[in-house]
Amino acid sequence: MTLSCFDLGEQMISVDEARQALATLIERPLGSESIPLAQAHGRRLAATVQAPINVPQNTNAAMDGVALALPKRGVGAKQAHWPLAGEVLAGQYRRELVPAGHCVRITTGAPLPPGTDTVVMSEQLRESLDEQPAHVIIKSPELLKHGQHVRQAGEDIAIGDTALPEGARLDAASLGLLASLGYAEISVCRRPKVAIFSTGNEVTAPGEPLPKAGIYDANRFTLMGLLTEQGAEVIDLGILPDDLSATKAALENAAQQSDLVLTSGGVSVGQADFTREALEQLGRLAFWRVALRPGRPMVCGWLGERHTPFVGLPGNPVAVMVTFLQFVKPLLDRLDGQPLSPPNRLTAIADNALKSRYKRTDFIRGVYHTDEHGQLHVRSTGAQGSGILTSMVAANCLIELTDDQDSAQPGEVVSIQPLTGWL
Repeated sequence: MTLSCFDLGEQMISVDEARQALATLIERPLGSESIPLAQAHGRRLAATVQAPINVPQNTNAAMDGVALALPKRGVGAKQAHWPLAGEVLAGQYRRELVPAGHCVRITTGAPLPPGTDTVVMSEQLRESLDEQPAHVIIKSPELLKHGQHVRQAGEDIAIGDTALPEGARLDAASLGLLASLGYAEISVCRRPKVAIFSTGNEVTAPGEPLPKAGIYDANRFTLMGLLTEQGAEVIDLGILPDDLSATKAALENAAQQSDLVLTSGGVSVGQADFTREALEQLGRLAFWRVALRPGRPMVCGWLGERHTPFVGLPGNPVAVMVTFLQFVKPLLDRLDGQPLSPPNRLTAIADNALKSRYKRTDFIRGVYHTDEHGQLHVRSTGAQGSGILTSMVAANCLIELTDDQDSAQPGEVVSIQPLTGWL
């Protein structure tokens, strides 16, 4: 049985325990809304979609040429001269039967008329202008096959089949599929509203003069990007100074207008870190020590009467990204009504020695590639300090060394979490 994060106290817990416990902060999904299909890219389906029609609707031509009938068995046809009985263009539907031994001109996408089952492409035809009625002559008729160059009705998807499952992220191909089924609107999960702010007197907004002891606020913009990639609506509350009253006011405001509150920095036990104290006064505090690197100092809980979930992420830029991917992304999935699922993992061969420590999960920034045999390999990006943001820019994966490993040697198989692709 999974323990609530409020049952764990301040014991050091594993990454998996933290991921499962954090999910208990979400008391209910956010529900759904119907939106125009043109606005649905990146959104998550609120219900399974079944095909209301066949796609394609009719058995149709896959090539320009002529449509005719061939025996189902055997290859080829003895008849080389075929009288033309008309034409069918894309967008037209012919109900009249094509007489046996006759053909009709047809264009790509046009429904095959009754009495035909095969298409011969234009490149295999020659028109006979001297005969009446008009004929076409098929080059090498012995090569013809019954049903060639024909797309069957329902070949893409048949009426009643599941087109897309509940919870699917809508990418470009999904939008095309839904459009092909005639959907102008679609029911999607409501976008989570996530309030974010940074904390610290040293944190300076980009564009402002940088004080001697200051740092520019990278974390807030990193979180904006990560949240946008996950389909969330960002409420940017800026930068808070190291002040308890200001932190409490910001947390109260954020809890009232959002579905999730995220902060970065101010969650350790330092003298000037007020986020944790403000959370204890405004809501309910849960665990704050997770056995991972980077990203150990964390805090979470509920804010206010609405029990708005809150996660206080570490202050170092890389730690913010790592903890977001491990803990916040699953929370957003839960707000969408999705079950808790493990991160997407692959295995790769380590190209260099990797250091870790027992009873702690290390996430090492890495670059994976495929060798000439199709085998995945991975190497670290180099220096792994939690403030080295360039290592995340260079990385395309996180190398995951779990708490039962103290290292990995070259040639050893390791687990990686790809960073590219979020749909």
